[in-house]
Amino acid sequence: MADEKNGKSFVEGVFSAEDTSAANISESKLNKYSDIATRMFHTGVLSPKEMAFPAISDLATQLMNALDNYKMLYYVKVLKIDLTYVVLIDMLIAIYNTLNDPLMGALYDRTRTRWGKARPYILLGAAPFYASTALLYCGGLFFGSSTSNDPRKIIFVFVMLFIQETFSTIYGIPRMHMLSMQTVNPNDRIAVGLLQRYIGGTGSGIIYMLFAPIIDFNEKGYINFPMPTLYAVVAIIASAVGIAGNMSMAVNCKERIMLQPKPAPLSKSLFYILKNKYMLRNTIANYSTMWITNGGYSWDVTTHLEIFGGTINNFFVELPQNIINPLSVTFIPKFRQFFKNNKTALITLRLWDIATFIVMAGLTIPFVDKRLFACIVSAVCLGVNAANNGPADVFEAEVGREINDYTEYMTGERPDGTIGIFTQLLGELIRPLKTMFGLAMIKWSGYDTTLPQLPWAQGSKLIYQKVFFLYRGLGIISKLVGVIPYFFYDLVGEKREKMYIALNERRALLANENKTNEALEEIISGISNETK
Repeated sequence: MADEKNGKSFVEGVFSAEDTSAANISESKLNKYSDIATRMFHTGVLSPKEMAFPAISDLATQLMNALDNYKMLYYVKVLKIDLTYVVLIDMLIAIYNTLNDPLMGALYDRTRTRWGKARPYILLGAAPFYASTALLYCGGLFFGSSTSNDPRKIIFVFVMLFIQETFSTIYGIPRMHMLSMQTVNPNDRIAVGLLQRYIGGTGSGIIYMLFAPIIDFNEKGYINFPMPTLYAVVAIIASAVGIAGNMSMAVNCKERIMLQPKPAPLSKSLFYILKNKYMLRNTIANYSTMWITNGGYSWDVTTHLEIFGGTINNFFVELPQNIINPLSVTFIPKFRQFFKNNKTALITLRLWDIATFIVMAGLTIPFVDKRLFACIVSAVCLGVNAANNGPADVFEAEVGREINDYTEYMTGERPDGTIGIFTQLLGELIRPLKTMFGLAMIKWSGYDTTLPQLPWAQGSKLIYQKVFFLYRGLGIISKLVGVIPYFFYDLVGEKREKMYIALNERRALLANENKTNEALEEIISGISNETK
């Protein structure tokens, strides 16, 4: 069926470029900005502060993400909440998110202020998010000794998670896309990504190196460090860093991407994911395996303490990884020279990860009862895997930004929040299935969560084979499916550069017509003066 106004079929109308997009504006309008656009693509604009504050913000995020890996242990071991209540709370929060996420996504995309699109939300949302998270992890100081069905404790967790999820949405979407709003130069973004990887990775590494030894020494009776205090102290420190870093980023980092003064209607922008073939493929791949989960339990801690034999043994298992991981950042320039484009780099590095995990699981699971062998295999594989961590994170982040930029190229919009409505809604719909699958995995493993986490405490080779599979083997399926779309990714070379030049030409055109983005006008003015 054709559209009577423009003669396009419905399929062409959905998948073709918008008339006001960079892909479809007449060359006569854009060509006069071609020199400026080329210079914008190759000129770095970020100040040292604008590189540092996103990295500090990411440090707080990684600290919290690492702490969240021990959230189930916190609920079960510290707060002593029955898993039934944890699952019920999780499902209620998922239902709430199906209402909260679409509202915030649509509001974010329609925000136009003199401060920009993302900065106001980061400034106002970061403090409540981190404060509620800190309070959640301080709960063990107040309720640790109460019974598992204490209603005060259950209500406290629900309220804190409700507040946390509310402000996580308000501040999380803008923070995720802030770097893309700061600069149009890929080298700028990769430089910030490098700093984020190094600083954030260091922060998460500290958490991992701190928690497992304390849990181990507590279980063995060497020390008696109260776990409620550990969770509370770490959460408060991470929250303080998060509030300071994000508010500093919101105040000091400029948004230089020019947006249309009037955004597209919600009814139209909901379909923009269909105009981005790269994003659509990734979404299908991700959500086809999202329900596959290891159960949410800290199987890494279980493996370290019960299979590897405790903190001392695990220290040597992770030593190669801990040495190589920060050094991997230095490989980024060499990898950029070696690989022809971001696509080739990303596929190679992801397959590298998958191969090391297959080798680790394949060699360790049959001989999980041979402690020394299991430790040596894991140490070698973790070291080999860590060698690409820095480059893999940076290349993956930049390809993600390229995919988002392609949406702007095709539609003339950056509907990051609205697109998130679709992707997040799918995630929330899958969340109950994911929770049930996770509980099924815990039951399938036969692991008794009430036993102390001491070497070989479960007394069963079969149980520990399943534990190691949940630790390293199960995720291989998702990783394999997730890499498939990138074999069809063709936004490379001349096609990629032409897209960015056209984007910058359109941004310069909008800046000249609307005079609403001082940061972008400053770049254009500086480049124009250099040309003269």
